[in-house]
Amino acid sequence: MPLARSLSMTSLNGLPQWEDEDLPVEDLLLFEVSWEVTNKVGGIYTVIQTKAKITADEWGENYFLIGPYFEHNVKTQVEACEPPNPAVKKAMDTMKSQGCQVFFGRWLIEGSPYVLLFDIGSAAWNLDKWKGEFWDVSNIGIPFHDREANDAVIFGSLTAWFLKELSCQFDDKPNIVAHFHEWQAGVGLILSRSQKLPVATIFTTHATLLGRYLCAANIDFYNNLDQFDIDKEAGERQIYHRYCMERASVHCAHVFTTVSQITAIEAEHMLKRNPDVVTPNGLNIKKFSAMHEFQNLHSMYKARIQEFIRGHFYGHLDFSLENTLFFFIAGRYEFSNKGADMFLEALSRLNFLLRVHKINVTVVVFFIMPAKTNNFNVETLKGQAVRKQLWDTAQSVKEKFGKKLYNALLKGEIPDLNKILDRDDITIMKRAIFSTQRHCLPPVTTHNMIDDGNDPILNTIRRIGLFNNRTDRVKVILHPEFLSSTSPLLPLDYEEFVRGCHLGVFPSYYEPWGYTPAECTVMGIPSVTTNLSGFGCFMQEHVADPAAYGIYIVDRRFRSPDESCNQLTQFLYGFCQQSRRQRIIQRNRTERLSDLLDWRYLGRYYMHARHLALSRTFPDKFEMEPSAPPKTEGFRYPRPSSVPPSPSVSQHSSPHQSEGEDEDEDERYDEDEEAERDRQNIKSPFSLGVLPQGKKKQHGEYRN
Repeated sequence: MPLARSLSMTSLNGLPQWEDEDLPVEDLLLFEVSWEVTNKVGGIYTVIQTKAKITADEWGENYFLIGPYFEHNVKTQVEACEPPNPAVKKAMDTMKSQGCQVFFGRWLIEGSPYVLLFDIGSAAWNLDKWKGEFWDVSNIGIPFHDREANDAVIFGSLTAWFLKELSCQFDDKPNIVAHFHEWQAGVGLILSRSQKLPVATIFTTHATLLGRYLCAANIDFYNNLDQFDIDKEAGERQIYHRYCMERASVHCAHVFTTVSQITAIEAEHMLKRNPDVVTPNGLNIKKFSAMHEFQNLHSMYKARIQEFIRGHFYGHLDFSLENTLFFFIAGRYEFSNKGADMFLEALSRLNFLLRVHKINVTVVVFFIMPAKTNNFNVETLKGQAVRKQLWDTAQSVKEKFGKKLYNALLKGEIPDLNKILDRDDITIMKRAIFSTQRHCLPPVTTHNMIDDGNDPILNTIRRIGLFNNRTDRVKVILHPEFLSSTSPLLPLDYEEFVRGCHLGVFPSYYEPWGYTPAECTVMGIPSVTTNLSGFGCFMQEHVADPAAYGIYIVDRRFRSPDESCNQLTQFLYGFCQQSRRQRIIQRNRTERLSDLLDWRYLGRYYMHARHLALSRTFPDKFEMEPSAPPKTEGFRYPRPSSVPPSPSVSQHSSPHQSEGEDEDEDERYDEDEEAERDRQNIKSPFSLGVLPQGKKKQHGEYRN
């Protein structure tokens, strides 16, 4: 028996590397399998797309992604090419010779990884046979009416067939690692294990099927995790076969991972296996050369949002846009899971506080959540038309005014301001003012909603009475479409819109990770999250005082809904009391946290999962060092030594700060000193240690 090779990781230029020089990556092939390769359905697409570069940097030509073939996606995202590996080409040719369409190319994203795409339709004639084979190995029956599950069987069968054809060509090496994401790809894992293929398998669940369903039903999920009759709950929701596919994938995998500690707890109860590794989701972070550049972007896109507000609230624009804050919530329209219910209730309470304490701040809140609509709201379109007409009128009058002023100055005269505007100019301006008169309130939605009588957001707005009245300090705008730079209403892409806002609010009840607050963080925009989201738990582990860095974490796990709502209200109220300087300081701190979310740091957890899978699958060849599992904590940001940026952390006795206090803060805050302290923390070595303490079963208990 050859000596087992030792596996561990070291950091080189910020990237994890193989430590053993006798273990070149050329001896390994990595296949990552997901239904969302080149096919955007949800957040898994973002995970795979953003992680591709760091994985391709590590594995080079030996990294392949496997997904479904959809012509409209391939035409715009994939460049066809020949497989560089002759074994991969031979396996593809074998499948093609038996009637299956297989497409190979480079995915045109950062890192340009190879993709292997299976045409599900071309292999659909095998469905009954493959469903029978799947029943034989797993005793899981797939109903004919569930198209998604049937597609998963075809996709999984094609994946297992390909891995079989590929592995048959190898004697000793290269060894194969196959990483499967979510239950749609799990059939391939189950079949690979049942056929005893020499493949190291990893399964990652990004959210449990049953967890999402139960939370959407307004059940007290996290306090009753050990009380659910899993089979009964899955059966009542008609997803029992999908649940079985997911659970079988989890137990068949050599290594099981999930994206956060909160989902690990959920998986232990829902899927009956504790994850071996927690693999947090990251992003590709691109730093600006100038520290202040992202602040300039905030200012630029905020001005674009203000233009929209001028049109939307024409005739009711009796508040100062300089003292207006923009909050937003975005994501799938899951009213309870995404926390929109709690957010609206907190906005009602915030509106009361701002009015009672006479705080000179107006809050405009955007709900960016796609729903079924007919078209744009006529009143909303009219508002933008009125704004443009007023702008054109002002430009016309300004041009005439400017010419008269210019001519007077050339003559050495100070013009008579009472005569510089003639009667026609006054008439034009009066007509423009009259055109802004409005006999209704500014609309709370930008589109005509289908079945608005049953829309949960609109019904809650009706209940709490936030109708954009003049006396309301909180204004609400529901935008039930994804943002686009080609929109006639709000011509901004999502990233531009986020940069222009002041605060993202995501008080989710069910959020296995949470890319929306993570994206806010890397753009330097403060956000609200919860301790039931993977992102919130991750930040609690890494940051000593998250609120000081612009990450407000609402406790939805150990507090009642009313207490959580009060806490959210206090966060929002405290944010409204900040001065402009405090917000700038806080955005700088928030942006510095982006290094925590960089795949160059978080990629090591996926690397550890692959090492662990190799050591379990090929114990005679690979051996894990005892100290190999990376700590989830990594490093921890200290609490800034300067004055806290928000009254929510250190409340003043009066709602307003005095000028003296502002000057005192100027003296005590040193931005460069704080930035240097944080940079030193972020450059900490990639120390390896044990996972957080908890009940941990041995892998042998899961072998099937």
